[in-house]
Parts: sequence; structure tokens; C-alpha cells
Amino acid sequence: MTVASAARVETGSVTTEWVNATPDQDMATLSEAQTLPHFTVALDAPDLSPWRAGNCGVEGFWSFDAPNPGPHVVLIALIHGNEIAGAIALEAMLRAGMRPVRGRLTIGFANLDAYERFDPARPIASRFIDEDMNRVWSPALLDGARRSRELDRARAMRTIIESADMVLDLHSMLWPSEPLMLCGSGARGKALALALGTPDLVVADSGHAGGRRLIDYPRFTHSMNDAACVLVEAGQHWLAPTVAQMQATIAALLRHSGLSDAPLAHRPPPRFAEVTELVTAMTDRFQFARRFAGGDIIARRGTLIGYDGGREIRTPHDDCLLIMPSLWTSRLHTAVRLARFIR
Repeated sequence: MTVASAARVETGSVTTEWVNATPDQDMATLSEAQTLPHFTVALDAPDLSPWRAGNCGVEGFWSFDAPNPGPHVVLIALIHGNEIAGAIALEAMLRAGMRPVRGRLTIGFANLDAYERFDPARPIASRFIDEDMNRVWSPALLDGARRSRELDRARAMRTIIESADMVLDLHSMLWPSEPLMLCGSGARGKALALALGTPDLVVADSGHAGGRRLIDYPRFTHSMNDAACVLVEAGQHWLAPTVAQMQATIAALLRHSGLSDAPLAHRPPPRFAEVTELVTAMTDRFQFARRFAGGDIIARRGTLIGYDGGREIRTPHDDCLLIMPSLWTSRLHTAVRLARFIR
């Protein structure tokens, strides 16, 4: 690759190298050079081949019933194939022979095909194969005729999702941010997230313009159901503290649900925030006014935080919490969520 210049920037605990490409590169190379900085991968992706067959009729999913009644708790990793911290946390549970003392515990790896393409030298490239699996959880899409590897996989997982009482969806983040729990827009997700208490920031939002996430699936949002799903964004991709946060959240869920007899940990109540504005990039020229990190709080309403082409993006209220700002955002993708603390 011919490189015109390179600039190193510090993003939390990960150093990235942004590369400026020369004009004669083809579009695929140009896109990669401009948008895929170098990230250090400090984790080893586990070998999931012993767990690929599953034991409950869905590839990659393992289900264990206790002799005593209780809820069905589902733990899911790898909705995005490059978020290997979740795979590490769940593979360790399977290898240790974790079993519930009551109810049913299901442990599953979602996008195995994308995960098998994970390359530490290009760790962003295996997020998915055909489309984002966390944008397909609409019944209209799942019941429709369109095919993709991610849609087909979601359809295969649907029987497990429909039988779950509580689901924890394990995710990590590309850009610097404090860990947080997304509970969607439903009351049950909010109650579950607040009850778990870790991470100590719970955020309610209504999703993405690009499609429904697993936490937006009707089983978890419809008023006639009592199931709940939460999504933990446990930290940056490929770092050991992210795995530790996932393990803490899993342990809290197993204790809360009664599947574990371990004593409940005493934690102060989490902070709770509601998203007031979802900022979607409408051009390919979105940029922030300065480098932000998730969890930053902008004190004054009307503060300039970015530009979308010629449009200024300003905070809609005082004490505006920035949720997972994407330091590179393509058109029609979420650039940042703006939230207000509810005390």
C-alpha cells in the first residue's frame, strides 16, 4: 500500500493509526485505508470448534436444565463476529462445566461464520458477512423471503429467543467509552438492567434507523409478554477489562434470576439515562468538532459537537450525555446518541 501520511491518536487504552491514502488507490483499498485504523488486539480468540455442534438443535447453542424449576436465561455472544470478548467469557463457562441450580441456562454463539474469519491483523473486517445481525430482529424481516447469512442464522436462533425469560446480549465497542447497559424502550428491560447493577450506567433508547436489534424484538417489548432482554456494551473490543465486565454482568444475572446460589453483591443503584436524540449521519462527511469518548457530559445546551456536511450538530439540553460516539461514521449510520440523566 502506498501511504501519503499517517497520524497516531490516543483513544482511551487503544492506540490507533489513521492512514491517508493516495488518490490512485482503488475504492476498496481506499475505504479500508481511511476507515480501518490499526487496533491492538490484546485477547486471543478461543477455539469454538468443540462447541459448534450445540446440544439443543441450534448450532453453537448449549442448553442445560436444572432439576428445580426456574426461568430460562439465555446468554449470547458474537452477534457481531469480531467481538471476541463475549466468546471468551462464554467459552470459559462451557469449559468449566457451568450448570444452573434451577431453571434452564442456554449459552450460545451467534455469528459463528463471521467469527471464523476473525483476523487480529484486520479485526474490524469480520463484524458480519452479509449484514449486521443486530439489525434484523423484525418479524417482518424474519418471516420474509429475503435471504442472507445473518438473517438465516437469526431465524435458526428464533426458537431459543421465543422461549427465553431473560436474555443477556454481550457486546463490546470500537471507540473509547465507559461500559453501559442498553435496555431498549421497554419497562422490563429497564427493570432488569437496573436490578443487575453492573455496569453502573443504564441507557434506554429506541434503537437504530438501520433496523431492529435483538433487544427490540417484540417478545421483549410487547406489553402482553413478561420476557426481558438487555444488551451490555462492556468496554472496548479486544481488551481484558471488557471480558471482566462481561463476567461480572453474567454473574449478576445468574444471581438475580436464581440460576446461581451465589450471594447477591451489594452495589449502589446504577445511573439511568434516556436517549433524547439519535444522531444519524446523513452524509459521508460527518465529523465531530473534537475527539469525544462515550460517557462525556456536555454541560451547556447548544454546544457544537459536530458537523454533518454543512449541518451543525449541537446538544439539545444541558448536561447532555454522549453515548458511544463513533469517531468515523458513514452515511445513514448512527454517529452518537444524546441522552439525559433521569434522577
